[in-house]
Amino acid sequence: MAHVPAVSETENGREPESENGSENGSGPGSGPGRESGAGSAAAARSPRTWAVIVAACAGQFLVVLDVSVVNVALPSMRADLGLSTIGLQWVLNAYSIAFAGFMLLGGRAADIFGRKRMFLAGLGVFTAASLAGGLAQEGWQLLAARGVQGLGAAVLAPATLTILTAAVPAGPARTRAIATWAAVGAGGGAAGGLVGGVLTDALSWRWVLLINVPAGALVLLAAALWLTESRAKKARRRLDLPGAVLVTGGLAVVAYGIVQTERAGWTAAATLVPLLGGLLLLAAFLLVEARTKQPLMPLGLFRVRAVSAANAGMMMTGSASFAMWFFMTVYAQNVLGYTPLQAGLALIPSSLSVVLGSKLAPLLMRRVGARHVAVLGAVVGSAGFGWQSMMTADGTFLRTILGPGILMMAGAGLAMTPLAALATASAAPGEAGLVSGLVNTSRTMGGAIGLAVLSTVAAARTSHGTGPGALTEGYALAFRTGAGLLLAAAVLMLFWLPRRSDT
Repeated sequence: MAHVPAVSETENGREPESENGSENGSGPGSGPGRESGAGSAAAARSPRTWAVIVAACAGQFLVVLDVSVVNVALPSMRADLGLSTIGLQWVLNAYSIAFAGFMLLGGRAADIFGRKRMFLAGLGVFTAASLAGGLAQEGWQLLAARGVQGLGAAVLAPATLTILTAAVPAGPARTRAIATWAAVGAGGGAAGGLVGGVLTDALSWRWVLLINVPAGALVLLAAALWLTESRAKKARRRLDLPGAVLVTGGLAVVAYGIVQTERAGWTAAATLVPLLGGLLLLAAFLLVEARTKQPLMPLGLFRVRAVSAANAGMMMTGSASFAMWFFMTVYAQNVLGYTPLQAGLALIPSSLSVVLGSKLAPLLMRRVGARHVAVLGAVVGSAGFGWQSMMTADGTFLRTILGPGILMMAGAGLAMTPLAALATASAAPGEAGLVSGLVNTSRTMGGAIGLAVLSTVAAARTSHGTGPGALTEGYALAFRTGAGLLLAAAVLMLFWLPRRSDT
């Protein structure tokens, strides 16, 4: 999936600064007039600066890659570790819930303790958890490793962009560097299916995780040598750890309660207890955020119409698009008989279409406005989900994977860009980074809850059947539900998003 650029909050809306001024000594204060401009340009072209850019982009690539790389390996994981259908979805949810729940905390920690320090810490945790997951002998060991992976990613991801912007002076060079960073992130999502398919077919599913170990070690060494420490000069000194723990735990328990409905139904204690417990944890999170002096998620932000509407829209569209990868992968392998490599290759056009949709969105936004583009994206995505819901057990690549997959993901790309733009454009200058992080968090959390809901819907239709026909009926109902969810998102955005078109 495409990731909206997330930046950590900086004081007064300023660019990240190092403890001693500009990261590379060639920022705006390095000299007057042409000398300053020449110094900035020279610094941007220096080998050390590009080494920093490569290290930051490599970290971002690994984080985004691991959102999607495990999808095509899921059937192999199930066969090897004896995972249930619920267990398979938690291979994805354990990562995404920890990632989303701790992302804002990771950004704040980078400002307080130093971006290089948190980059190294996050990448170290991520790499170690990848090793543990690749060597897992039991299903619970894999799920625990994926959760720790998500925690490492939440610490690592916010630091990658702030390191990059601190290393490259403001101007065209920084714009190019950020574009490179964004493209690498999108490329990580697009490459996940192919990389996972190649590794699973050629070696085993374990290598979709173990490949992070040599890659992570190499990036760790490069970062230790090339990065210079920096932090926000007046960063708040307190971390809202209780808030991060409460929101992550609440979401995890709610998701667990939802998937329990497949086995026990909605009225059973096994379902109601975790659902109520999760809601209580989320209520406690809101209470903590309302009372703490330095909240993880300032609730006052949601009084801004564009921020609240864009986050709701992002959560709803993310809940459908995240689940799409799971169901397309298991359909291709469990019903159509694709190998992991074939499944990865089959999903490449869909992966590229989300990038195309993201690039097309700004052009359309200038013509018809951000609100209409966001609505259009949800409608296009809904059409793709509706098309996919007509899948059959003997479906063809063109009819049941290529065409609907392109529509679904192009719609996601069209919707995400204007939603992020509307939210951040309406924020105060000092809160733009925080709002960007909130948008990312809403999308990822929505994806985790959406996967739990749609998987439960699919399981209810199959009635525990394992034949191609029964599985197809369940997957088709999940896609129909996703189509309805996206139509509801389109209506919500049409009436709630601001009507201005100057974003």
